[in-house]
Amino acid sequence: MTSSTTKHYTLNSSVESLAKVEQIIESVKEEFGIPEEIFGNILVSVSEGMNNAIKHGNKLDATKSVEFSFDLSEKQYQFTILDQGSGFDYENVPDPTHPDNIEKIDGRGIFIMTSLADNITFEQDGSKVILSFNIT
Repeated sequence: MTSSTTKHYTLNSSVESLAKVEQIIESVKEEFGIPEEIFGNILVSVSEGMNNAIKHGNKLDATKSVEFSFDLSEKQYQFTILDQGSGFDYENVPDPTHPDNIEKIDGRGIFIMTSLADNITFEQDGSKVILSFNIT
């Protein structure tokens, strides 16, 4: 890869879009040779981000969509997810490893994304998340 490659998708705010994103990531892996060592981290992180966008951002509203894009360069794989929700306070997300939260069903997505991505950035009041993975 000598330059950057960017692709953009607009997906429905539905559970079916999670499977579509997984297919997109699989095809990106094949086309651009994403190494197995980071592929799993990408797949899980991006799936979590899409799930959050659909469920929490757009509140499963079928009239809303999620913008999904990726930018691949020689140094980094970057995935961007943008929902049409009002955002959230990403500075004050409860710690899912805290004893009060350990048995809660929800609340692990951001923790997982932060743990697996090399960098995570929130923009537009949390409606937009950018997940970056360094190429080693």
